Amino acid sequence: MQRAMLGGILTGLMGGMLGSFTILRQLSFFSDALGHSALLGISIGLLLGLNPSVVLLPFAVVFALVVTYLLERTRLWTDALLNIIYSSSLAIAIIMLSFVGQYKGGLNNLLFGDILAVQEPDLVFSTGLLLVCTLFIMLTLRSQMLLTLHEPLAIARGVSVSAHRAAFIVLLSLVVGISIKAIGVLLVSAFVVIPACAARLLSRTFANYVVLSAGLGALSAVIGILFSAGFNLPSGPSIVATQLAIFLTAMALPRLGVLGQGRTRNV
Repeated sequence: MQRAMLGGILTGLMGGMLGSFTILRQLSFFSDALGHSALLGISIGLLLGLNPSVVLLPFAVVFALVVTYLLERTRLWTDALLNIIYSSSLAIAIIMLSFVGQYKGGLNNLLFGDILAVQEPDLVFSTGLLLVCTLFIMLTLRSQMLLTLHEPLAIARGVSVSAHRAAFIVLLSLVVGISIKAIGVLLVSAFVVIPACAARLLSRTFANYVVLSAGLGALSAVIGILFSAGFNLPSGPSIVATQLAIFLTAMALPRLGVLGQGRTRNV
């Protein structure tokens, strides 16, 4: 339970932090596609007789970079291409899993998560990844803000758009990959999106928005895990349901500020 709580806090902080940029860059569907496609990486690892956790993270990074390349090179609409990618990868993954008979019993935990399955190596990796994400955001905050709120201005000021976008996508894919064990393939996108949406309703400045999003991600993980343990409920759905409750509460509160106003001034 202690490992589960710590793992939930770490992944909640990372998911909220990167989620704050994800929704403003309209990459919510991208994180959903990445979460669904992760099942394909797990399936490949199982067929090869490897530990799925070892295969998942490299697969998520490569998959995210390939999808980013396709989005930049094709003339298709973003949502249409992502729909093709995540639905087809999910279909292929289910077909591959049908050949792995010994893993069928754990499919439910794979889809909806099991926070109690978090082990010490997962915590070590999550801690390191959180430090990397925090340093990356702190050192490149101004560039990330420009890219998020006004990309042409970022280009005009000499920001390397491709490099910053690729680095962000790699970090996002790693966060999604490490969160799947706790949240599950089907719910990991909500883990990134909902706290950020709630924070956007309550924040007045961009910096506060990023911090509040990370805080709400961690808070929802803690409350969700306690709720799951107290009522013997699945951990992943409990966390996402808690995030939904926080989002609805944020909607009900008097709105303190609109992030869309004064974007250039905040930058």
